[in-house]
Amino acid sequence: MTPKRLTIAAAAALVLVLLVVGLVQLGSSSSPVPASTLTLTQMRARVRGSPPALEALHAQASEILSGGLPALRARLASLRGTPIVINKWASWCAPCRAEFGIFQRVSVSRGRGVAFLGIDSEESSRANALAFLRSFPVSYPSYYDQSGQMGTAITDSTFTPVTVFYNRHGSLFIHQGPYPSVAKLEQAVARYALDA
Repeated sequence: MTPKRLTIAAAAALVLVLLVVGLVQLGSSSSPVPASTLTLTQMRARVRGSPPALEALHAQASEILSGGLPALRARLASLRGTPIVINKWASWCAPCRAEFGIFQRVSVSRGRGVAFLGIDSEESSRANALAFLRSFPVSYPSYYDQSGQMGTAITDSTFTPVTVFYNRHGSLFIHQGPYPSVAKLEQAVARYALDA
């Protein structure tokens, strides 16, 4: 090999090594938070004593609700004056699955003062979502959105995951993409839903 070809080959090998190292670091930094070891009964026990509107949500924990956009809007109206977090997700969405353990934990830790809701968006069947929720239960219900239109109307986005925060006054903030940690979601809830 000529010196020029050796230099090009060495440079290509270096780029390949850097790419592999970067991908490994990216993969390790975005590893999903494991599912909560809490059962639905334990989650409900931890949020017991919530205000009535939040108790009604906890009573529907891990359910997939029907009724579409009108039902979700009616629920949001009933929660007026309460901080709200809405997570648009789907069981087929890898980033959604990666952040689900985070939502499990934060919805329990904040569930006495913040309303959590889900939108199960563009899911081919309720059965897929319910099977997923058996492994990853949450302390709040999700509304079934097979077409994706409800999720787009609420989150102003066709992508998943998306999280919408409403503060007590109804001001909203939309976060596109997954949350990488419990701490990051806790910070967002405090800042955008609780105005802390």
